[in-house]
Amino acid sequence: VKSDLRDAINTILRYITYIMIPTAILLATSQFLADNTFDDSIIATVAGLVGMVPEGLVLLTSLVFAVSAMALARQNVLVQELPAVEGLARVDVICLDKTGTLTEGTPQFGRIEPLDGSSGLDEVLGAFAAASPAENSTIRAISTAFPSPPDWRVAATVPFSSARKWSAVSFEGHGSWVMGAPEVLLRDSLDREMRERADSLARSGLRVLLLSRVEEAVTQEELPPRLEHTALLVIEEKIRPDAADTLEYFMDQGVGIRVISGDNPRTVGAVAERVGVPGADAPVDARKLPTELDGLSDVMHDRTVFGRVVPEQKRMMVHALQSDGHVVAMTGDGVNDTLALKDADMGIAMGSGAPSTKSVAQLVLLDGRFSTLPRVVAEGRRVMANMERVANLFLTKTVYAALLAIGIAIIAWPYPFLPRHISLVGSLTIGIPAFVLSFAPSKKRYRPGLLRRVLYFAVPAGFIAAAATFTANAMARAHGASLEESRTVAVIVLTIVGLAVLAYLSRPMFSWRGALVAVMSGSFVGVLAIPWFRDLFQLDLPGLIVMLQSLA
Repeated sequence: VKSDLRDAINTILRYITYIMIPTAILLATSQFLADNTFDDSIIATVAGLVGMVPEGLVLLTSLVFAVSAMALARQNVLVQELPAVEGLARVDVICLDKTGTLTEGTPQFGRIEPLDGSSGLDEVLGAFAAASPAENSTIRAISTAFPSPPDWRVAATVPFSSARKWSAVSFEGHGSWVMGAPEVLLRDSLDREMRERADSLARSGLRVLLLSRVEEAVTQEELPPRLEHTALLVIEEKIRPDAADTLEYFMDQGVGIRVISGDNPRTVGAVAERVGVPGADAPVDARKLPTELDGLSDVMHDRTVFGRVVPEQKRMMVHALQSDGHVVAMTGDGVNDTLALKDADMGIAMGSGAPSTKSVAQLVLLDGRFSTLPRVVAEGRRVMANMERVANLFLTKTVYAALLAIGIAIIAWPYPFLPRHISLVGSLTIGIPAFVLSFAPSKKRYRPGLLRRVLYFAVPAGFIAAAATFTANAMARAHGASLEESRTVAVIVLTIVGLAVLAYLSRPMFSWRGALVAVMSGSFVGVLAIPWFRDLFQLDLPGLIVMLQSLA
């Protein structure tokens, strides 16, 4: 699963590991040279190394993902891979299938429009539907409208394929029948009037099928040479009432819309236009699309609505958008969407869809409500915004711990912290606040480059914290403070700078975030003021002059 957050954390941990190994050797050697005992040297080295580890960041990330997955489950969204929570926050193009996404997934049979005066088509349609697989929503609509006649025996069938756009059934004593897309079956130039009639119906947003008769049995996956066209079948689809508002939300958020469907381009364009998709008045027939990735990428950049798309083309379209630098989400519910769902950065399946689509998708909308997606986006943005803030806290600690360890090692002073001091400072300035902040509400839009932004903040913040702590420790030593007193000075200064970093990242302060910073500050004052806590953390308050210098 592609996860900016997880990739950033893994990169941070990898480089911290590289830094820790030489730092450990350098720090351990310097502590021996600083006239410490063996035990004191090991303890000081451990304190320096533990401070460099952003302990809790990985755990907190997994915990936030899990809690978000539970929150989305209450909205009937099944998260099948935890990092997928952040996925829609990064998406900048969403590809939609028309049927089951823009329209409800249960089409209804509309009417028969005879072409040659044929009668008795009700029985033909009933028998055809009974002989075809029931997984096809169009076949289910026909079988609901026309019962199967009892005396029709099936001789051979050619099941429907998204690639060829037709299916066929041969009956004993009743001939062979082919049903499919009009533009595929109408191959003769003499069929122009029928084609125009089918196109006229498609432009109104209706799905149109052509029913044709053929004398010989259809047993191969090739159309017979002579077809007798008998009727146009009109399938009506109801547009989802929430589709227009959901698409408007995505467009307001700067997310591009691409409607990709296997239906007639005119039908897809008419439906897309009714829900407000820009560029829907110029749908593209996918049979005329270029096959090379570069050419397809150019078309996908300029056009938004595509019809007569075969499954492999859907996959290629996803690849073309990705090659142009886009983060792509794909929604769908049919078997023909499986390949594209699998290869998209974020696959979203409808709960009523085929098992194969739900098995490869990262998110499943269990109730099939397209309007749920904005809430998923909001949850992903909340996670990313909060975890970026939390990562700033953890990485600031890593930077100042590494700088202090290297600086102290170079001049061979005793390390200014014990492991328990690192625990105290880390808990009050990072651990507890990070846990609370990671669940805060946030609508901040995600921008790529998380690791770069975290480093841009954490490196200077960590340098300031390390420099202030090092200076305060040096001043305390210059005034003849004991090792315990100079360590206490370092703890006080580092905690104050850490609380300042926390306050900066918690803005606005006139809210519960300000109260959080105040509680952490009060807790530290309590640790210094209560003798039992001072003894527990081995803190020894210095004289007035040193204390004032530390505060300054």
